[in-house]
Amino acid sequence: MQRLAVPSFFVCYNSITHSNVIHKEDTMSYFESINWETIKKDLQKGLEKGMVAVKKGAIVAQKKAGEMGDEGKRQYKIYTLKTKVHQGFSDLGAKVYALMGARTKNPSLDAKVRDLVSQLKKLEAQIGALETVKKITVRKKSGKR
Repeated sequence: MQRLAVPSFFVCYNSITHSNVIHKEDTMSYFESINWETIKKDLQKGLEKGMVAVKKGAIVAQKKAGEMGDEGKRQYKIYTLKTKVHQGFSDLGAKVYALMGARTKNPSLDAKVRDLVSQLKKLEAQIGALETVKKITVRKKSGKR
């Protein structure tokens, strides 16, 4: 009968396990020594604080989005008014040119020319008022810093 060779680690393991038996009650593992209740409470507090911060951030973002939307609307109004002014100057130039061809001495005496000029002045006043609103809000924001 031939004896089989047993690797040395089996022999070592066998002698350690039988000679040095460690009971579970004698030692606590690292995970058993952790107080999971305090960790759970700390995580809940952190989560609650995080949610409060996220909600505050969302409110600020919503307010800024509203301000940006208002600013976009104001810019669009200025753009449309400037487009109307451009068209009005084009009409005014065409009318004055037609009057000059008819050998009118003073085109500003024509009723249509005066009407076009008054419309252009009103549009320019509206543009000025909208641009003034922007300057006031910029000053308010820079004053808070």
